[in-house]
Amino acid sequence: MNKIVIDTNILVSSLLNSLGSSAKIMALVSFKELQLFYNQAILVEYKRVLAYERLKFSVQTQNNAIENIEELGVIIEPTASVIPMPDETDRIFYDAAKTAEAILITGNIKHYPTELFIMLPADFVKTVEK
Repeated sequence: MNKIVIDTNILVSSLLNSLGSSAKIMALVSFKELQLFYNQAILVEYKRVLAYERLKFSVQTQNNAIENIEELGVIIEPTASVIPMPDETDRIFYDAAKTAEAILITGNIKHYPTELFIMLPADFVKTVEK
């Protein structure tokens, strides 16, 4: 089973577009075909972003998304990295993926170092649909 960590933009995209790559990824998590990893800092970030007024997610939608992550995902305590990051706020996802030996799926690849375990959602979906 593929192990993954999802950047917040993947969670948001899955809720905004039920036909997109991000929604397919979350469906595979729901069907237990992918193992999702997260940590407490990631959960806090998910909650913070889902509550943005401009996204217009109902409280119920926000709560359901977080409950699904907690129910289906595996919480871990990541090891802190020292690699320079283009965007330090994304280190929580990078460190979780490194610790879990998982693929990090993000729509903002430029925020991360160039590494093979970091993928765009459409590219990841292509690998699992083969």
